[in-house]
Amino acid sequence: MLIDTHCHLTYDFSSVGGVVAVIKRATTAGVKYIICPTANPVDILPAIKLSHEYDNIFTTIGIHPEYAGTNPANYITDEILSDPRVLGIGEIGLDYHEMENNTRNAQIELFEKQLEMARRAKLPVAIHTREAENDTVEILSQYSDVVGVMHCFTSSYDMAKKMLDCGYYFSASGILTFKNAGDIRETFARIPLDRLVVETDSPYCAPVPHRGSICEPAYVIDTARVLAEIKNISFEKMCETVMENIKKLYPKIQF
Repeated sequence: MLIDTHCHLTYDFSSVGGVVAVIKRATTAGVKYIICPTANPVDILPAIKLSHEYDNIFTTIGIHPEYAGTNPANYITDEILSDPRVLGIGEIGLDYHEMENNTRNAQIELFEKQLEMARRAKLPVAIHTREAENDTVEILSQYSDVVGVMHCFTSSYDMAKKMLDCGYYFSASGILTFKNAGDIRETFARIPLDRLVVETDSPYCAPVPHRGSICEPAYVIDTARVLAEIKNISFEKMCETVMENIKKLYPKIQF
């Protein structure tokens, strides 16, 4: 039994049979639960609706830095944050890759507003960071009472150490399986087992042997197998560990 901790089920999966088929294939593969985050604010209500339609789907609610300039209060209400299917706030963070330099301040403002929401609601966060390590660490260090997960973590071990000290978990995506991802595998080898979870970031980052395909939550199995090899434990032990870690990361979850 496994859980995909980050799968964008609000994506249009019509080319692979639709979201119902995608969920069914995940269940058949042994992925019993799925957490659906949001990035685009317009996906927030559809994600919550989906989580109420399926007993095995939960959600985290957040606005990606791509939408810097958005006021999160217009989309994320106290009622939404108290919804039993909403486990946390995410994905949120900073992304300086291929984004105009003049969005930095707006990204930081959006990030901090959502961290304030997490603080008030006492919810964990799912952090997206890309080419923004220093700012991410500096900002998160100011919110020591907020914890969460470094989603699709591909940054340095130096950053991992800093976030470990802050109580964060780390999510391995399909990128871990890529041939040229030796540095990432070395980093995950050094992260303690009790701080690890897995994800697909579906429909992106399909793991080997599915590269080039639309990623599905069923494929999280392949990432978990590679992570188990890196940690020199059985696949079954990795699944058990991930499930236990999720219960600590997202206390609202019920399974």
